[in-house]
This record gives sequence, structure tokens and C-alpha cells, in this order.
Amino acid sequence: MKTQLKLCAAALALVGATSAFAAGEATNVIFFLGDGMGPTTVTASRIYKYGEAGQLTMESLKRTARIKTYSLDGQTTDSAPSMAAYMTGVKMRNEVISMSPETVARDSANKSYTSGADSTCPAGNGSAVTTLLELAKKAGKSVGAVTTTTVTHATPAATYAHICNRNGENAIAAQAVPGGAGYNSALGNGVDVLLGGGTDHFLPTSLGGKRTDGRDLTAELKAQGYTYVNSGTAFKAVDTAATTKLVGLFNKSLLNYELDRAKTANAIDEPSLADMTEKAIKLLQKNGKGFFLMVEGGRIDHALHNTNAKRALEDTIAFDDAIKRALGLVDLKNTLVVVTADHDHTMTINGYSHKGNNILGKVTDIKKTTVQKTPVLATAGDSLPYTALVFGNGAVRNSTRSDLTSTDTAADDYYQEVGVKLGAAGAYPETHGGGDVMLFSSGAGSAGFKGTLDNTKVFGLVKSAMGL
Repeated sequence: MKTQLKLCAAALALVGATSAFAAGEATNVIFFLGDGMGPTTVTASRIYKYGEAGQLTMESLKRTARIKTYSLDGQTTDSAPSMAAYMTGVKMRNEVISMSPETVARDSANKSYTSGADSTCPAGNGSAVTTLLELAKKAGKSVGAVTTTTVTHATPAATYAHICNRNGENAIAAQAVPGGAGYNSALGNGVDVLLGGGTDHFLPTSLGGKRTDGRDLTAELKAQGYTYVNSGTAFKAVDTAATTKLVGLFNKSLLNYELDRAKTANAIDEPSLADMTEKAIKLLQKNGKGFFLMVEGGRIDHALHNTNAKRALEDTIAFDDAIKRALGLVDLKNTLVVVTADHDHTMTINGYSHKGNNILGKVTDIKKTTVQKTPVLATAGDSLPYTALVFGNGAVRNSTRSDLTSTDTAADDYYQEVGVKLGAAGAYPETHGGGDVMLFSSGAGSAGFKGTLDNTKVFGLVKSAMGL
């Protein structure tokens, strides 16, 4: 009898476990990707905006996991294969976007398969692997990609394009234009919403772009029924109720950092990431079969590459604000929200500052500060103060350290000191980090997002949640 009861209990537990992972719970999926947003960036952004005991919106999501990010050939990944792993469930080499594992990004002489922004990928160099966005489109759902980089950058491109080298952005742009040469037919009638920067790759050189084939892809998109806008003002005026498909390209290249965009004196006519996210959701929501939307906070990564912590934190907060906006527009009973990063960076929080110290400031000596009731700067072995945020590598390293006592290390253009000197400031010299990243999730089908997961496993969880 006891044995039978144990078997019944086990069977019920199995049923419960199965129902917790029931396929097809999510009619909608919003996949948020903070490019380069490693654990230190999350923590530092929280302290910067809300204090040590505060909480980012992403941290309020119910499920958490730890994600391994290595690529097929790299201990430390770049954005192309890491985002593609989320979107396809396949490990691939650095620089490769949504292609099979045998695909290579460079020839035997290590020369990139690109010429400027054109692709020179040879025939037979791997094959396309299906993305979540393509699966959603095939199932009749509406799909979209939103970014603060170019829409042809590695992260958004991994959702809708396939190419052996991420830098062939002209070819990536062509894959998004229905009816045109190079179009990705797996997109059916096309991506429904595409928002970000990158007009360079949609316009010919005769119109100030970088296309060498003479094509004006913005004109081709309009001929295919897309509403096309190229300014924040025009974007704000778009009526989603009267719009079926929308492409917005708001800069020749990358969108501006949030710190700069938000300064009204600069008159930068670009929408915020939160505004782009809201409009994308409202347009995609009109499809009763549901939608798949990817939203990237892409310039977090670029600020970190420049060891400019303030811009990195500001862009992370803007990314978090977009998550907050999205949560106010959807019903988590039928919508899965996933927030993660593609890789880490080398930034770390350093020293023993007192609670409440400016995370962008200099490290304080907690013991002396507690006794004297006012902040007392800690000093390094050279008797000079140092900052709470530092990087493992990058541009700012001198043979003799500067005295930071009177330096405003919270200034917009302050570049943090580094351990290993690589390249020059402004040239993105700092490398990615190889550490695991965080994942936060809530909503329909989120039960499986827990523990330590390889990035390829996230693909299967999202796919199952959507019942695809």
C-alpha cells in the first residue's frame, strides 16, 4: 500500500511538473537584451539610480537564472553568436549570425568575409538556422525588433538575418526588405516593426549612405506598404491604429547615448527606447495570434568598451525604463517577458566604500568615514585615491597614476582607470568579459527559467512557451 501511495505521489508530482512547463502558454513574447549588461553593470546601475537597497524593474521579475555565454570557438563571446544562440539554440563562431556551426567568419588568412559594409561570404559557407522570430512569423504572429544600435547590428540582425560575418551590414539590411534581392524569405511578408539606427545601410552612396549597389531600401520598404519615419518627431506622430508595418531609422549610424539624447539643449530628435518599445507593442498587439518582440539596449555595450561608466549606467536605466513601460502594456497571463544579456564586460566594483557613496565616485575608507562621520577617501599603494568602478582592461592606464583628489569622476566624460592598457580612448578598446550573465523572467511559460543554463537552452524554453 505504501509503495502504491509513493508511486501515486510521484505520478502527481510528474503531472505537476509537466503542467508547470506546459507548451504554448505564451501568446506573446518580449525578449529584452541588454548588450554587455553583466552582473556588475546591473548592480552598479541599481546603486546609481535607486541606492544599494533599491530595485531595478528587471529585478522585480519572478524567475532568475545564470547564463553561460561562451561561443563555439571563444571562451569569451562577441554579440553575434551569443544573441544567435538565444534566437536559434545553436552554438556558432564569433562574428557569425544565425548560421550553422561549420560557418566561418574569416578566410584561411584570417581576413574577414567583408568589404566595407558589403558581405563577401562565399557560397557553401554554412547554412541558415531558424530563429525564434522566423518561427513566430510562420505561426502567424506579428514580429518586431527594436534597438538603440543600428537595426543591422549583431543583436537585432540575429533575430531576422543570416550571415557569415556580422559586419556585412548592407547585406543584412537587404534581408529585411520583402521582394528585394537578398530578402530572407523565411520572414514571410516581412518584419512588422523595425526601429533603431542605421540609414547608412539602407541608402545608396549617392544619397549619403553606404550601399554600393545603388538601392534605396527605404523607398523599397515604402513600396511594400511600410510606414517609414526617420526622426523622433515623425515617430511620435505615427498612429499605430492606422499603421500595419513600421520602420523607423533615426540616425545614420548608432542612436545617441541616453545621457546625450536626453539633453534637450542638444536637440537630438530621436525617440527613447521606452517610447520605441511602447509603440512597437501597441502595433504588434493588434494581431490576435500574438507577437514576438526583441528589444535591445545596445549602447550599454559601447559605453563599457570605452570605459565610460556613467553612460553605461544611464543606458542601463533607460533599458530598465523600457522594461517598466512594457510591463504596463501587457498581461503576464498570456505574455512571457525575458530580460538578459549577451555577455559580460570587465567592469568591477572595487574597495570598501561606505553605504550611500556615489558609485561613480572615489572609494571611501569605511572605517575612517564611520568614525569621522564624513567621507574619507581611501588610497591605493601609491597613496592616491581610486574610483569604485574600474575595468580589467581598456585605454586609461598611465605609468604613473593621476591624483584624482580634485577630479570629478562622476562627470559625463570621465573614463575609468583600467588594469591592462589596450588601445586608445574613444576606440572601444576594452574587451568583453567571459563571465556568466543574469536572466530575469516573468509571465506565461516562465517556470523553466531557473538554475544555471547554457544560452542555447533559452531558445528551447522560449520556443516551448510559445508552443512553436
